[in-house]
Amino acid sequence: MKKKKSLIRFDWAMKKLLRDKANFDVLEGFLSELLSEDIVIKKILESEGNKEEENDKHNRVDIFVEDTKGELYRGSK
Repeated sequence: MKKKKSLIRFDWAMKKLLRDKANFDVLEGFLSELLSEDIVIKKILESEGNKEEENDKHNRVDIFVEDTKGELYRGSK
């Protein structure tokens, strides 16, 4: 009998991580590698999830970040 492999969706994982401020370093590390620049999360501005069905992927998180030049950015996903 073949064992079914469980997959974790990226949006679910990020939402789970962002619920605890102690995990910001994980997202900071991911963003820093992605952008090739050190990123520091200053604040979570807003978080929203409107899941109406099992496969619904509507989640939104607004974050406020600072780069190594001291520039501040607001991002939404």
